[in-house]
Amino acid sequence: MEARPKAAGDQKCKSGPVDLVFIIDGSRSVRPHEFETMRKFMIDIIHELDVGLDATRVGVVQYSSQVQNVFSLKDFTTHQQMVKAINEIIPLAQGTMTGLAIRYAMNVAFSTVEGARTNVPHVAVIVTDGRPQDRVAEVAAAARESGIEIYAVGVARADMTSLRAMASPPFEDHVFLVESFDLIHQFGLQFQDKLCKIDLCIESDHGCDHICESSPGSYQCLCLPGYTLNDDGKTCTAIDLCADGKHDCEQICISSPGSFTCDCNTGYTLNEDKRTCTMIDYCSFGNESCEHECVSILNGFNCRCKEGYTLNEDKKTCTMIDYCSFGNDSCEHECVSVLQSFYCRCNEGYTLNEDETTCTS
Repeated sequence: MEARPKAAGDQKCKSGPVDLVFIIDGSRSVRPHEFETMRKFMIDIIHELDVGLDATRVGVVQYSSQVQNVFSLKDFTTHQQMVKAINEIIPLAQGTMTGLAIRYAMNVAFSTVEGARTNVPHVAVIVTDGRPQDRVAEVAAAARESGIEIYAVGVARADMTSLRAMASPPFEDHVFLVESFDLIHQFGLQFQDKLCKIDLCIESDHGCDHICESSPGSYQCLCLPGYTLNDDGKTCTAIDLCADGKHDCEQICISSPGSFTCDCNTGYTLNEDKRTCTMIDYCSFGNESCEHECVSILNGFNCRCKEGYTLNEDKKTCTMIDYCSFGNDSCEHECVSVLQSFYCRCNEGYTLNEDETTCTS
């Protein structure tokens, strides 16, 4: 009796694109009714998948003492085609060369020639009821290293050590041992649930600049605080908080992701409020080179003399102004310069008159 798919219209698992290959044990130890249960198990899982050229692709490999490619990832794009091919499988009924089957899956079934894609998860489900007759640990490790996620399903007489040697870690998620083929549907339900929850942020090349947020069968890109998502839905650009004019910086605003800082023009220093600026008082730095007064200006200082003095050419020292040198000819005899003024003085034997300029003998 052929295994049949579930009725159309059931909800499909929107897991996102996956390349899935079943590796089924067709050795002589698998009884006919057990093989039929395994056949139904594959069909039930496939029915829950969103299959298609750009969705999930499925391949089936049967192994015994040899390996048979039932159909490749590239062969079928509909449930009906896959179910028909699965129903036509004839058990090989020989030995149990599990390692040989894993090597075939790694080198052939998951090759681009057979329809495997380089940018989607590669998942293999191995179903066996016995102990492998060849070595599996090394070839399984190589398969995992190549990027294949392996689920190992053991039935009845299967060896747990061999299952763990085949499966991907963590083992609690990838190793299943059931008492009989009649209970294999329990794994099917768990596997569907895990496959439907594939984290596309981990398993795919999402291209998100900052943060990838996974959702069932999809994902979206998000940006860190202080950034905005660009129109491409993947890259992020820092928000320029200085551009909106709300920064309150007196002179210069420097934008950074999610924040900004204020700065001052050359010759100014930032005040404690971190917003306003004060011109630097260069005279406060101990500029004692000025003989009289230091006057702070932008980016420097000037020396200034007290009233009645003039600044010398060295721009630092001061000399008292000689008012007599300005042509004060009103003094009859001698002009004597003093601070901010001058007075007349008479020669010896003369006295200064009341007009303070002329002299009388």
